[in-house]
Amino acid sequence: MDRRDFVRQVGLGLIATAVGGGSMLLTPRQARAQDAPFNVLKTDEVALLEAFAEVLLPGAAAAGVAHFIDYHLAQPPPDCLLMLRYLDIPPPYAPFYSSGLGNLEALSQRLYAQDFTGIDAAQRRALVASIVGGQPEGWQGFPAPLFYFALRSDAVDVVYGTEEGFEKLGVPYMAHIAPPSKW
Repeated sequence: MDRRDFVRQVGLGLIATAVGGGSMLLTPRQARAQDAPFNVLKTDEVALLEAFAEVLLPGAAAAGVAHFIDYHLAQPPPDCLLMLRYLDIPPPYAPFYSSGLGNLEALSQRLYAQDFTGIDAAQRRALVASIVGGQPEGWQGFPAPLFYFALRSDAVDVVYGTEEGFEKLGVPYMAHIAPPSKW
């Protein structure tokens, strides 16, 4: 696929994924619904990422945030549309997500002696608040607030960066490249 086709398809919110032995263009929501395979993220990272994204922006998991992030992690850095690229974080980007998710899990274990996916909604919100408020004790690597910001931005892209998302916000959708059909 050439760059022009890639940009046009991404503008439509489509990701290329392997389904049934072939390649197919799907929205992140469709990729999740069809249980499309992941290329970069591990199974435990997907579950953790979806649980975290749901706290940041309810509806992000169903919108396919994990498939969106995984797809862009597998792209060459110039074609990646994740927030990290625009923050001048040097590629590769996968270690940022793996490290952040690992730190999130370690923090949950330290605070609640449970995996993040096993704690209740109030505990999840409190844990996220500790990340937003600064660098939790023991957090390694990139700053915790940067991890929060990047993942929240990615979730917002998936949930509200579509024609349907604009409609939910009551904002007229005016793409700089109009899609050929409603998606």
